[in-house]
Amino acid sequence: MPIDYQALAKQVFDIEAEAVLHLKTLLNDDFNGSVNAILATQGRLVICGMGKSGLIGKKIVATLASTGTPCFFMHPGEAFHGDLGMVSPQDVFLALSNSGETEEVIRLLPFLKDNGNIVISMTGKPNSTLATNSNFHLNVAVPREACPHQLAPTSSTTATLVMGDALAVALMEARDFQPHQFARFHPGGSLGRKLLTRVSHEMITKNLPMVSASASMKDVIHTMSEGRLGLCIVDNGAGIITDGDLRRHMESNAAQFMTLTAHDIMGKHPKSIDANARLNDAEELMNTHKITSLLVTQDNNVVGVIQIYDLNR
Repeated sequence: MPIDYQALAKQVFDIEAEAVLHLKTLLNDDFNGSVNAILATQGRLVICGMGKSGLIGKKIVATLASTGTPCFFMHPGEAFHGDLGMVSPQDVFLALSNSGETEEVIRLLPFLKDNGNIVISMTGKPNSTLATNSNFHLNVAVPREACPHQLAPTSSTTATLVMGDALAVALMEARDFQPHQFARFHPGGSLGRKLLTRVSHEMITKNLPMVSASASMKDVIHTMSEGRLGLCIVDNGAGIITDGDLRRHMESNAAQFMTLTAHDIMGKHPKSIDANARLNDAEELMNTHKITSLLVTQDNNVVGVIQIYDLNR
């Protein structure tokens, strides 16, 4: 009989979802203590783990660092051979080990105690050596692994990752961490670009399609075609004509259309934004008014056009 791979995948999803939900029953005041210890430290959060736990630890570091918690990952093997010199007494140490008995992590405990570090452990064994020698213990025990042989860390690594996410979110809330702060740490991402980049950096300024209020329809159509923005700017922003305006007036007044002027069909008081505003502000304004273009102004003069397409490049 052929293997039903989709059924196996669904079984894995169920097992790991069960493991995550199980964490709610294990949460206690040590979680609060961990969050408060990290908030209070004048140093950094050092995260350490071996093997699969180490890989999860690196992801937790990435999440915390990008959301306002200064931290770094330390490999326990390298730590024992000199990297412990990077750990100051002010640092909080978060050790990951599902068994709580990982030798490379356990042998760091005497140094951490002598160094005066607060130690937070994340294990699946509350009575393990690591858990009982920590200031705070976060229990990530799972009912079962998704691995059919109960060998490969699957549910347990997922649970550890989710506990790390819970720490990160709690710390974000405690610090009132805002999107613009996230953007500062992600200047290369789309969010960072929208929150940090100014409209003046992305606006279109060359060959702006401008016409006077008295311009004929022939001139309007020609200017709009040349501008390739799907619009015309009338009298330095007193009005705007979009390709949609042209189509509607052509359909409703076909016989007289070519006798009209720009003033006759323009939309008055078009939406605009200051050149120094953030791209994110431009996007919000366009979404609010369900439009795709904004005039960009500086000292009461139209200096450019920003379009929704420019924000999502």
